[in-house]
Amino acid sequence: MTPTHGARILVVDDEKLIRWGICSALEEAGYLVEQAEDAGQALAAVEREAPDLVLLDYMLPDKNGLELMPELRDVCPGLPVVMVTAHASVPGAMEAVREGVSDYIGKPFEMSELMQAVERALVTSHLRDVVVWRRDQALQDFGGGEIVAHSAVMREVDRVVRRVAESGANTILLLGESGVGKGLVARALHRASASVAEDFINIACTALPQHLLESELFGHEKGSFTDAKVQKKGLLELAQGGTVFLDEIGDMEAGLQAKLLGFLEERAFRRVGGMRDIKVDARVIAATNKDLEREVAEGRFRRDLFYRLKVIPITIPTLRQRAEDLPDLVRMFLAQFNKEFRKAFVGVDEAAAAAMRRYTWPGNVRELRNALERAVLLGEGTSIVLQDLPAEVREAYDHPEPDGPAVPAAHGDGFVLPEDGVDLEQLEHEFVRQALNRTGGNRAQAARLLGMNRDQMRYRIKKFDLVEFQDDEG
Repeated sequence: MTPTHGARILVVDDEKLIRWGICSALEEAGYLVEQAEDAGQALAAVEREAPDLVLLDYMLPDKNGLELMPELRDVCPGLPVVMVTAHASVPGAMEAVREGVSDYIGKPFEMSELMQAVERALVTSHLRDVVVWRRDQALQDFGGGEIVAHSAVMREVDRVVRRVAESGANTILLLGESGVGKGLVARALHRASASVAEDFINIACTALPQHLLESELFGHEKGSFTDAKVQKKGLLELAQGGTVFLDEIGDMEAGLQAKLLGFLEERAFRRVGGMRDIKVDARVIAATNKDLEREVAEGRFRRDLFYRLKVIPITIPTLRQRAEDLPDLVRMFLAQFNKEFRKAFVGVDEAAAAAMRRYTWPGNVRELRNALERAVLLGEGTSIVLQDLPAEVREAYDHPEPDGPAVPAAHGDGFVLPEDGVDLEQLEHEFVRQALNRTGGNRAQAARLLGMNRDQMRYRIKKFDLVEFQDDEG
């Protein structure tokens, strides 16, 4: 799919025969076309629904095209405009460019010349938008945006990502704790797919109030609510041919869940206040750190949307589950921060490395990244030392091994079962008790230590009748 496929073009010309000829040629080429015969109609059309390009005649009954340009820019900044005139001149062309005209064609013209100008302006506009978006997204990637996959669990994630991307699947669900790198995996899916040249658009479902989130996703028509002074395309529409990443979808309210389900089923939607269906071919990657099955059971998430999203689920492991990746992650982040802050750290000393291995990293890769950024900023010399690390990581260096049942020992890519076996129920009971003791009864912190959410911790407190923690909400 080309960037100009299905683009909406507004043709503004007061000569009916010329207007009809241009519109016929554009429609035959696959464009969606709207017409206006003067500046007033043109401005009203753009205010009603901003097109992808305006083909503008210079001489109009109510004002000339250059006089109309500032008004078009006020309504829709960056709107590509190709101007057509019977009075072509070098000074006129220079003035048109200063006013923001993308191209300038003199009458009479060959229709092929006009079509080339339209295509050129649309492609230029598309590339400009992609470059700006990609630059912004590059700043958000973990490290260089590559999946670090030395551990067996992450090698499996990397393998699944590549297979899913190659399959052309258009609905994917990423699961995992906060900070594990779901956004990184989403970008990896996009980069490995056939639509890598198209847009990757990221929106956090917790970043905006729900009514604004609906407008961001689906767009809105002028006048659909108090502040809707102009028509606006939503992110789903802008992602045509590319990828939309919906982060923390578990926090989306029920009404918006229903509208998203409708889009996933039909690949079409209506803008807020709109009456026309808009079809979009875009991959949707959703992510959450919540237990969606529990959210469904407790009525906070739609069951039909859950199953529609769960066609291809990918679970991202915690940093605790991929401890073998820690050295590679440290090297990657040190290289990144050395470049960013003009430092020359080559590694971490033995004590700092031991503390990092023993710490549980409840905030996962994001917490590791933040700890190393702080260490590089504040540290001196060429090695990160224990004192450069945050207090909670330093404390892990001297933390004694917990008492309780025998813990399966780490070995290679997994764990070794003790010769005499292990009682899983007793092991789980003991770990829950130890986590609660270590955190002073704080359920949220204890849950993070064990890689579970607060509801799962509450269930186990009741299950194991840990009465000393039942009245403390943490």
